[in-house]
Amino acid sequence: MEFADLLKPEAVIPQLKVDSKKQALQGLAAFASELTGVEERTIFKVLLERERLGTTGVGNGIAIPHGKIDDVKELCGMFAKLDTPVDFDAIDDQPVDLVFMLLAPQSAGVDHLKALAWVSRLLRDRAVCERLRECADRKAILQLINGSTTPHTA
Repeated sequence: MEFADLLKPEAVIPQLKVDSKKQALQGLAAFASELTGVEERTIFKVLLERERLGTTGVGNGIAIPHGKIDDVKELCGMFAKLDTPVDFDAIDDQPVDLVFMLLAPQSAGVDHLKALAWVSRLLRDRAVCERLRECADRKAILQLINGSTTPHTA
C-alpha cells in the first residue's frame, strides 16, 4: 500500500466544527461510516474503547485516534482540521486541532502499525503541521499530506 492510497480526497475534512473530544470522535465516526459503510455507532464505540486505553492526543495539537473493526475492508485514513481546538486529554495538555483517524480491518496486523508510523512521522514535522493549519481547503490539505510523504510499501 502506498501512503497516498491511505488518505483519499473524500476522507479530508477541512473544517470540522466541534466543541469537545467526544463530538470530534462522533463527527469522525459519522463521516467514516459514510466512507466505509460500517455503522457509525460501531466506529464510535471502537474509538472510545481505544481512548479508554490511553489518549490518542500525541501532543503539539495532534491526535491520531485509531482502531480495528471487523467490517472495515481495508486500511482507511481520515484527516480533519478542527474549526476550534478542543481538549483531547493530550499528553502535553494542549488542545488538539489536527486529527488523523485510522481504521483497519482486524486482520491488518503489521500494516496497521506501519500506517500509524507513517502518520506519526508526518505529523511530528512541525513545519508540515503549521502548513496544514494554514490550508483552507481539501485539495490543499491533500496535496500537502501526499507531498510531504515519501512512498512506502506496506
